Amino acid sequence: MSDTSGKPQNTAAFYGQAVASFAVAMAATAAGIFKLNADAWVRAFLAIAVLYLVTSAFTLAKVIRDRQDAQTRAYSPFEKL
Repeated sequence: MSDTSGKPQNTAAFYGQAVASFAVAMAATAAGIFKLNADAWVRAFLAIAVLYLVTSAFTLAKVIRDRQDAQTRAYSPFEKL
């Protein structure tokens, strides 16, 4: 007998691709800021801005996921329809 919770699960390949994509994007952005022909304070400001953007994106994704989880209710085979 299989135990399925009804929630779709991500595959390991999808997870790996998401992690690799994030790593490549962060590395490319960091290299671009490092190679930028500007003063150090400008590069530092851009680096902090990118970190703030990334943390804000993670927070937004978590809030959206939590809201969607709260809106869906679990199926119970014993409840009345």
